[in-house]
Amino acid sequence: MIRWFSTAVVALAVAACSPQSAEADRPATPTPAATHSASGLEVIPVTITTARGERAFRAEVARTPQQQARGLMFRTQMGADEGMLFDYTADPHVLSFWMRNTVIPLDIIFITPDRRVLNIAANAVPYSEESLRATGVAAAVLELNGGRAAELGIAPGDRVSW
Repeated sequence: MIRWFSTAVVALAVAACSPQSAEADRPATPTPAATHSASGLEVIPVTITTARGERAFRAEVARTPQQQARGLMFRTQMGADEGMLFDYTADPHVLSFWMRNTVIPLDIIFITPDRRVLNIAANAVPYSEESLRATGVAAAVLELNGGRAAELGIAPGDRVSW
């Protein structure tokens, strides 16, 4: 009886250490990135910490030169807390943007390499080919609906995270 009991305990211990199923051996499937329905670009959270508190946005990310060249051209609307992030962190430099073929007014927020608001080209005029420049070296740009930066109290020096 003791021998049978010892064998049963060992068998249970071995079973307890074995994988429960083939599922346990498979790596977790990564959650697919959210994509914007109009552009197909990845959407990420962006937060700006202002004197009034944190402001959260969902930003499409224009990573490739082709995506960056198109930007928000031809778009007729954008949600109040949506935007587009242009990431130049691999090559920060003095950036300039224009509004060619851009239908909606935008606030163009230039962001320093240490992720602070450098300057804002507020209410950029639709279709304008005027060059709107960073006042220094920038590593990214966040475009929001025109007037949104002033409405939310976004100002130079504010911290930006993504």
